Amino acid sequence: MSPTDDKEREQAQPLLLIVEDDEAFARTLARSFERRGYRVLQAASLPEVETLLAQHTPGFAVVDLKLKGEASGLACVQKLHASSEDMLIVVLTGFASIATAVEAVKLGACHYLAKPSNTDDIEAAFGLKAGNTEVELTNRSSSIKTLEWERINEVLAETGFNLSEAARRLGMHRRTLTRKLEKKQVR
Repeated sequence: MSPTDDKEREQAQPLLLIVEDDEAFARTLARSFERRGYRVLQAASLPEVETLLAQHTPGFAVVDLKLKGEASGLACVQKLHASSEDMLIVVLTGFASIATAVEAVKLGACHYLAKPSNTDDIEAAFGLKAGNTEVELTNRSSSIKTLEWERINEVLAETGFNLSEAARRLGMHRRTLTRKLEKKQVR
């Protein structure tokens, strides 16, 4: 095979960007998508995303909502969508809430998944860009705990995941907020 053939075959493969600060999870996800025929780029922060976007135009992205240093994956979603409106972006999070899901979609994500999610879930989410009118609606009202969790996540999103500022706005001590987040975290 000539170098030209290799280049053409590489360009025919879909390009996926994984924005995840958990190196082990990012590596596992990357290998799984590579086995499915994707070329995979990885970034752990917004500056790394910006660097990669200067050289590549991925068609797909998987973005963790909460990155190290209280950074928000929402900023990455916004940057990715601004670079290519056709890019299919799926947000993954261990801190799922309606507020962050709504913001992610408003900023350009096509889907939002709670962790743990696997490659099958993510790939299926890429195919659900148009939405599904057949999603089952429930008649249950939200519990006080659910409403509290939603409010916490809404304030976290508003503050760019700054725990100190979120705690101040919620009228609670930072350690109390941290304990609530650790207790509720989905892995």
